[in-house]
Amino acid sequence: MRKILVGSVVVLLSAFSATPARGPSAFDIVFTGRVVDAGSGESLRGAQVTIEATRYGALTDADGRYRFAVPAAEFRNREVVLVATLLGYGRAEATVRVTADTIRTELRLRATAIAFDAVTVTDAAQPKAEDASMQSARRQVEYQRRRVEAEAARRRLTASIGSVPVSPMGFRSAALRAGAAPHAAPNPNLPPGWNTESYDLIEENPFLAAARNPLSTFSIDVDRASYGNIRRFLLDGRRPPKDAVRIEEMINYFPYAYPEPKGDAPFSITTEVASAPWRPAHRLVRIGLHTEDVALEELPPSNLVFLLDVSGSMRPANKLPLVKQSMRLLVNELRPQDRVAIVVYAGAAGLVLPSTPGDEKMKIMDAIDRLEAGGSTAGGAGIRLAYDVARRNHIEGGNNRVILATDGDFNIGVSSDAEMVRLIEEKRRQGTFLTVLGFGTGNLKDSKMEKLADHGNGNYAYIDNELEARKVLVSEMGGTLLTVAKDVKLQVEFNPARVLAYRLIGYENRLLAAEDFNDDTKDAGELGAGHSVTALYEVIPVGIETDVEIRGVDSLRYQTPTRPAPAAGGEELAYVKIRYKTPTGTKSRLLERPILDGDDEPSADFTFAAAVAGFGMLLRDSEYSGALTTDDVIAMARGALGPDVEGYRAEFVRLAELFRDIERGEAEIAARQ
Repeated sequence: MRKILVGSVVVLLSAFSATPARGPSAFDIVFTGRVVDAGSGESLRGAQVTIEATRYGALTDADGRYRFAVPAAEFRNREVVLVATLLGYGRAEATVRVTADTIRTELRLRATAIAFDAVTVTDAAQPKAEDASMQSARRQVEYQRRRVEAEAARRRLTASIGSVPVSPMGFRSAALRAGAAPHAAPNPNLPPGWNTESYDLIEENPFLAAARNPLSTFSIDVDRASYGNIRRFLLDGRRPPKDAVRIEEMINYFPYAYPEPKGDAPFSITTEVASAPWRPAHRLVRIGLHTEDVALEELPPSNLVFLLDVSGSMRPANKLPLVKQSMRLLVNELRPQDRVAIVVYAGAAGLVLPSTPGDEKMKIMDAIDRLEAGGSTAGGAGIRLAYDVARRNHIEGGNNRVILATDGDFNIGVSSDAEMVRLIEEKRRQGTFLTVLGFGTGNLKDSKMEKLADHGNGNYAYIDNELEARKVLVSEMGGTLLTVAKDVKLQVEFNPARVLAYRLIGYENRLLAAEDFNDDTKDAGELGAGHSVTALYEVIPVGIETDVEIRGVDSLRYQTPTRPAPAAGGEELAYVKIRYKTPTGTKSRLLERPILDGDDEPSADFTFAAAVAGFGMLLRDSEYSGALTTDDVIAMARGALGPDVEGYRAEFVRLAELFRDIERGEAEIAARQ
């Protein structure tokens, strides 16, 4: 056994002389080992270990251990680079030659500063030692690539705000929002366009009286962009803008243990009712849909056109360089029957790579590697060219899709939202869908990007690091690229004999008129393979006292309330109906079922979804959050982690802890003023 020191990595290579008999699987080389803190030797959970530039890798478990297998035919006698990343730590690499059937590698990560200052600055500007809680926070935060962006932002902000007092955890959030915020005014120390991010206004859904408003109708939403964007702000030590917080996207970021669909329906339906954590006298209703996972080899052939923004605004490391790495991850998943073309746009649009079979990976990778940023942003011309390329290579019965990667900064050419939407809707009807991937900070056009994806029968994701790119384009590739149900609409009828009032949590920009439910010409959301959708309603039961405002109308002059139906006296709290179309269908199909109240203990999934919803309300400073605190959210989420194989729920807990630290820093600054 020999020990090789590579930076902060210790690699232990051992070959077993007696290996077990190999089965028929081609995966007969195993990479295994541990990831530990270089200083303390403590095991690190949730670290990503991958073979660089491939799709092979794994996350570490609670003991810091990872294990994954690779095909011998592809890797035998090759030299590969193992990479370990975990936010709060520097990147660790180890170069090894694959000469054994089992490769054991211990990777040691060293803690680095992220969105925290290393010292507490007192009024006398005297530094104090970093305390244990800060050290713990450093170790727990995930996704290493955020380090570069956050550290650069910290230096810019330090230059712009000077000697603003800092909280014990190093956050200046309250002082920044009081007048020194980078969004408040142009600053020569900040990059151009720093204050141009845009978000659509969100007015939270109110409580509606069930007697006067028995129907709640909305389009489903499988976008997850809001969660990644919120993570970006919290890792920078700042509250996200209220309108960046779309609670339904936060809830739907996480996988839940919904059953597989049965029969002819493309998705299963799950309902659950329990107490609302923020107001225990109220009830919380969960409605969940889940489509069947589809193995990569079972996906229909794909005709993909990468539409990549290479304008000058895309130069930073978290924009075009991250776009290129994200596209490489997707290219690694392509099969011979798949095709990909690359269209770019800056001052003008151009075809960088004609439609190319998926097994010509080196040709595709070379085209990606040659991309450079510069010029203005002719987004409209780029979209038109991309759709034209997709049409020329259309695969009947396949997945025809344009994948737009941009910061959303369209400023030359066809740039009005209305004109863009009409173009995308036309191409959607012709069978080419649109997926939008958002990148970067400072000029993110979140409102425009979400709108384009919604009208293109696609989905919108925000990619802030390489691991999020892997989640969207590799782990959830089926849902991202294959639509199994389109124009999915939900309508819930509440029983006024049991429900005084209700409110839908989130989905504010997805609300539909009651009449839209039966209108098959009305566009709605899409469900991809392996997708889950969760909706939560907060319900005020009949007969309880409540201090919340319930929106209603005056008595009618010409009508009187109708007599309740016989079902109103039963156990049904509500009745849910769902309409959807097949991917190529024009006529909707109907599914329906009652929602029964109950006294059972809530499931872990229910509790976790409620914690995420509550966290979203706190981020929005919602009037509906009741007595909920961030500590409550953390406790709820910790108690509902479940298996958490990918570590997404554990990361949520750490983000909530970051927000708690921000709140404490704000309170301390407020107390000093």
